[in-house]
Amino acid sequence: VQLVETGGGVVQAGYSLTLSCAVSGSTINIYHVGWFRQASGEEREFVAASSRGGGASQAYSESVKGRATIWRDNAKNTVYLQMSNLKPEDTAVYYCAADFTWAEYQSPSGYDLWGQGTQVTVSS
Repeated sequence: VQLVETGGGVVQAGYSLTLSCAVSGSTINIYHVGWFRQASGEEREFVAASSRGGGASQAYSESVKGRATIWRDNAKNTVYLQMSNLKPEDTAVYYCAADFTWAEYQSPSGYDLWGQGTQVTVSS
């Protein structure tokens, strides 16, 4: 199973960006999916998560709540993360991750499958 993130880039503060996480080798419908980010020199932190199936349960970190939306397109085997009103402090490598369990959805240790990450840089 592979997860591939795309959509990163350099954007100005206040703009929006949509990241994609495409899953191959399995169906995304059976996985809970989370987005994490890691700024240079910092620990990896939780951003958002979507429960498996139809994504009925969603969760967001306080730092992005109200500015981020996570959704999945099971037909395309892809999970998306849209970030709006981007701030310089959103600059980081963004990773998607997948797992069968929801219990630790906010922790990197709660996910077994990871993508390679995509860089998001927000300029002021």
